[in-house]
Amino acid sequence: MLKPNKLLSATIFSMAILGLAQSAQAADTPQCEVNRPINIGGMNWESNLILADIESYILQKGYGCKTDILPTETLPAIAALERGNLDVKPEVWLNSVRDPWEKAVQSGKVKKTGDIFTGGEAWFIPKYTAEKYPDLKTAADLVKYKDKFKDPEDPSKGRIYGCPAGWGCEVVTNNLHKAFNLEDSFNMYSPGTGAAQKAALTSAYKRKQDFVFYYWFPTPLVSSLELVQLEMPPYDEEKNRCLTSLNCENPQPAAYPENPVFTGINVEFANQAPKLAEFFSKVKLPLPVLDAAMARMEETGDDPRDIALWFLKNHADTWTQWVPEDVAQRVQSSL
Repeated sequence: MLKPNKLLSATIFSMAILGLAQSAQAADTPQCEVNRPINIGGMNWESNLILADIESYILQKGYGCKTDILPTETLPAIAALERGNLDVKPEVWLNSVRDPWEKAVQSGKVKKTGDIFTGGEAWFIPKYTAEKYPDLKTAADLVKYKDKFKDPEDPSKGRIYGCPAGWGCEVVTNNLHKAFNLEDSFNMYSPGTGAAQKAALTSAYKRKQDFVFYYWFPTPLVSSLELVQLEMPPYDEEKNRCLTSLNCENPQPAAYPENPVFTGINVEFANQAPKLAEFFSKVKLPLPVLDAAMARMEETGDDPRDIALWFLKNHADTWTQWVPEDVAQRVQSSL
């Protein structure tokens, strides 16, 4: 039996050990800088969905935060970011939304942070269509081929598969439709969703149908199909400013520029959570890594969460550069 003084000493020792254990546990459990879920914009294209889940997982496991990925579209997401309903918009494709984005920035409520990758946009036809009609080389040439791309809902005109409804790129495709004087010969068809657009294009390609469409890259669809870009006049900054505006009265044809893609962040959130803001500022995806992730998604049919986990397990050399060492260790130990 322990004597009272020895019992007291043992109790104090046990409490000290427990205190150290609790301190170590507390040190290993980070405290998020905000006491509410972080709202991340879930725009419905592959790269954004994957990136949103990657960021969400790192925030949860590395920074101790709660997150919500909120389904949205490009233009509503910018408005929500400005209102504070969204904290982060994972991908802002500047050239598709230049006008609304710059207005939002001028409000002082949103800002750019980080550079994720450089993307591109174009109008395409299948390679087999280009071989069938060798004189069809430019977007302006389409006017002579309207009967080859008949709109099933309006056979008197051709159909161009444009940007999904509500996306920022819809503004540019509609303006280019007018700029190339195609309004009397072609309908610009806006699919209801990105998934509907992809399904329609994939189906047409499998059936060897002739079709013309807008798409962006890097994407699994563009890399997996044999396509030919329709030529456009050289990129012109002044023309592009009008093409990206809802109020462009006299659009002039010009090629899409290279498209810088960056993270949009709510300024108030960034001020409240400087460590998290620093994390978002460092997010960057090399194109070969992004292509590999999207190719896996296409091949396996896995959902974005599964692809995010695959990325975190297989590309630690990329994402560990975004976060401090202790955050990286917590994320890795959770995988």
